[in-house]
Amino acid sequence: MKFPTSRALRTAAVAAATTSLMVVGAGAASAHVTVTPQSTAAGGYTHLTFNVPNESQTANTNKIKIELPKDTPFTSVSIKPVEGWNADIVRGKLPEPVTVNGAKITKAPLSVVWTAEDKSRQVSQNEYQTFSLSVGTLPEAGTEVTLPVSQIYTDGSVAKWDDVASGEGAEPESPAPSFTTTAAAGSHSAAGTAAAASSDDGGGGPGQVLGWAGLAAGLLGLIAGGVALARTRR
Repeated sequence: MKFPTSRALRTAAVAAATTSLMVVGAGAASAHVTVTPQSTAAGGYTHLTFNVPNESQTANTNKIKIELPKDTPFTSVSIKPVEGWNADIVRGKLPEPVTVNGAKITKAPLSVVWTAEDKSRQVSQNEYQTFSLSVGTLPEAGTEVTLPVSQIYTDGSVAKWDDVASGEGAEPESPAPSFTTTAAAGSHSAAGTAAAASSDDGGGGPGQVLGWAGLAAGLLGLIAGGVALARTRR
């Protein structure tokens, strides 16, 4: 019987350690606080669902604070109740007046805070909780809406999810939840509209003209064949 050499054992140990680190790293990377919008259409309303996992091995999450945008403020914010959690919408003065839908806005919802009523409602180890908002209206298409989150633990520590991506491809260590708005619902390009009108037009485009020409040529061929057969029989 052949036994593994020391070199083979070292290689296997390194491979196992590398795999373990990769798994742990993937788990940590996927444990960020994230937001999922139901819709991203500019000018509309949407439901935002925040997924908040507990990353501490020694404390529970008992408070969440979500910062709302101030340069493109929401004029409407409402909260979906979470059993065992109290929620408050903090309203206040904007740093600078902003025009939204033709109206000058100086005050708006600035943040939303959820607080667990008691220990039984806190988010403990290996758990997560979701928090949802209904907001509107969304800013123009192509706007990145950033929603920094502060995650407060029972030991007094605070995890701030407020890093903004640099655009170089690397993900920040503590990325702020965000999404980008898209074109308003129901908007179409002029080219697309013209193409649709052309394809639906009963008058016929080039394809239809060629089709009618082919049909006419076929009928003429049948008529000519019938005349030639009649002459032959006579």
